[in-house]
Amino acid sequence: MLDIVTLGEILIDFTSQGKSEEGQRLFAQNAGGAPANVAVAVARLGGKSAFIGKAGNDMHGRFLKEILKENKVDCSALILDEDYFTTLAFVDLKEDGEREFSFARKHGADKMLSTDDIPLALIKNSKIFHFGSVSLTDEPSRSATLFGAEKARELGIAVAYDPNYRASLWCDEETAKREMRNGARLADLIKVSDEEAELLTDEADCEKAAEKLIQNGAKIAVVTLGKDGAFVRTKDGGNYVEGFSVNAVDCTGAGDAFWGGFLLKAAQSGKKADEITLEEATDFALFGNAVASLCVEKHGAIPSLPDLVAVEERLNR
Repeated sequence: MLDIVTLGEILIDFTSQGKSEEGQRLFAQNAGGAPANVAVAVARLGGKSAFIGKAGNDMHGRFLKEILKENKVDCSALILDEDYFTTLAFVDLKEDGEREFSFARKHGADKMLSTDDIPLALIKNSKIFHFGSVSLTDEPSRSATLFGAEKARELGIAVAYDPNYRASLWCDEETAKREMRNGARLADLIKVSDEEAELLTDEADCEKAAEKLIQNGAKIAVVTLGKDGAFVRTKDGGNYVEGFSVNAVDCTGAGDAFWGGFLLKAAQSGKKADEITLEEATDFALFGNAVASLCVEKHGAIPSLPDLVAVEERLNR
């Protein structure tokens, strides 16, 4: 039985690494894509995960598949397509570790995932099905994503959702709001950043945003607050969960690291989403904060994801 199966984009993050001696900008090749990051985060922490998605049958796609294999993620549902290239994201880092993205994705393979590519047996053999919003930007991946989430619900599998808003990937903000909110209606567990909370709920305040997500059907809603930790809410109320003070050098993948830790704890609890108490959800968020705090101390998303020993040391320091 899998703890988590994730669906969505897998791509190359070319992350800024300063300049060469000749003054040319340098970019390091890193495996990326939020759902893929979550799958690896779960596996690094000792859980069992699988990834559903599509990349090109090119040097980048083969590199990505190898990374998943090395991290013990089931990649039997990762398709390497001969007809499309692997999506590329160039990530520029600011002094505080925050990022600016530029995508090469017009004919990217991740957008070409179709409903026929979704292995329902894999979803049925999992405790949680997770997806994001980048795969909702275009067809056929939008229909494939919603199909997977709807089938998971029919099978009694908990559905988790983490919308990542990348303005350049949408034709306009109103379309993004509509499609991202459409994804939210299927979620039992939902995580939004403080930046995306208003897009999903029209509420800038994290407490009000989380409350609205619960009212709209989520059993657990989490608003991540960067270095300040997170706010977690269930039907029983809400709690702020303090973050860890660290020297952040690269925030790429921090939210995915958090969510991977949180979802693994939820899966390991053996409880349905609506049975998880506020106290338990608070503990899951503290664990997720520890995972994320370790991730931001290094460059790249997947290369920076910690193992369970490191997380337990961070929690006990």
